[in-house]
Amino acid sequence: MGCCDRRCALVAGAVFGAAVAILGGVLIPLGNSIIEGTVEKEAVIEPGTTAYNSWVSAGAKVYRQFWFFDVKNPQEVLQYGAKPVVLEKGPYTYRTRYLPKDNITFNANNTVSFLLPMGAIFEPSMSVGPETDRVTSLNLAVAGAYSLIPVFFHPVLETMIKLSNSSLFQHRTVKEMLWGYTDPMLKNTVGLFVHYNSTYDGFYTVFNGKEDISKVGVIDRWRGEGSLRFWNDTYCDMINGTDASSFPPFVDKKEPIYFFSSDICRSVSAMFEESMDLKGIEVYRYGLQPSTLASPTVNPNNRCFCRNPKTTKNCTIAGVLDISSCQDGRPIYISLPHFLHGSPSLLEDVLGLSPSEEHHHTYLDVEPTTGFTLRFAKRIQVNMMYGPSKVITVLKKVKDYTVFPLVWLNETAMLDDETADMFKKELLSRIRMLEIIQQVLLGTGLTIFLACLISYCVVTRRNNQSKLV
Repeated sequence: MGCCDRRCALVAGAVFGAAVAILGGVLIPLGNSIIEGTVEKEAVIEPGTTAYNSWVSAGAKVYRQFWFFDVKNPQEVLQYGAKPVVLEKGPYTYRTRYLPKDNITFNANNTVSFLLPMGAIFEPSMSVGPETDRVTSLNLAVAGAYSLIPVFFHPVLETMIKLSNSSLFQHRTVKEMLWGYTDPMLKNTVGLFVHYNSTYDGFYTVFNGKEDISKVGVIDRWRGEGSLRFWNDTYCDMINGTDASSFPPFVDKKEPIYFFSSDICRSVSAMFEESMDLKGIEVYRYGLQPSTLASPTVNPNNRCFCRNPKTTKNCTIAGVLDISSCQDGRPIYISLPHFLHGSPSLLEDVLGLSPSEEHHHTYLDVEPTTGFTLRFAKRIQVNMMYGPSKVITVLKKVKDYTVFPLVWLNETAMLDDETADMFKKELLSRIRMLEIIQQVLLGTGLTIFLACLISYCVVTRRNNQSKLV
């Protein structure tokens, strides 16, 4: 009778263990469903959700750091046609993206429209010197006029240069180079980012994710258009992805992520590189690929981005993007800092450059469950071009077209400790707790089931042996 009771108890224990294990197994899809439902609800861009407040105004502080290329041999370039030698000078750091989105309008088709205010506040404590520091750099007016006017107008440009006592290079303050100064030749304000302060980027219209969470944050229209009008090509004019501040939740690292950048007037993709720990949070690091600015001979998709045969040697040069069509005609050429991933000739024409993946690579660290970008470094370089002329005195010694680096910038941000702790407490800890409960139930149930099953077999075997005796 005792053996029967023991076996019955073991059977009951095995059944209980199996039930607990099954409960743990059932909780896995159920828990995943709960997690997905919560994330999808909180990722929608509408008042009251977790995503909305950080979407309206950047939670982390965003900075733009600038490094200038200071020319060390301007007279040798002018008099003997020497290659310019540059020395990097910086960073000069500014706080940006500190203003919330403006004119937010919710539309009937599950989209939301807004303007993105732009502004910059100098941060002396994060800079190598004051804005009054001076650099010797390319003369923006001379180089710009040279690129824009036909050769038969070079005599006119030569007269303008002489009358204004201008040259190929100039000595300007950091503030003047960035935000503008009155040029003596053009009698107008010129500067690398003269239109940045107190202006807007946009008008943007993005999907709010309410109808389809896989489209949350994806840009529907920019400046009222569903595609760009810069490249005269359907492929190159596509607006793909988000603005990179976030992506749809449940990121698949096997797939690229897409984002549009108005700074470079095009959409790009980034590929997964590695998983990293950021303040106790797992993030996926995505980076731009060398193919992004590869020459069309390597990446045929870039054919429509090649607009200037002079600077690209008939579209065979890698690493430079002519964005003049979206800069009101200003001859600006974008590259990665120090011509990273660019053709060797770019580094041969200007001496003193040293491209580095570590310091000049653009990356995004994305939390995969929510799709939020928790850290990023967007690094680009602004260049202009000059070349030979038989008429213009300051260009007579120049031997070939040169893409000259003016400044490179690093726009960067990272979530602070307080936000990281809140993120872990409000989301990740709950997910982890649910996972622990699932694992404990599954593990405990299997352990009880196996222990009872083994014990039942042992008891049964002993009972059978005793009967034989």
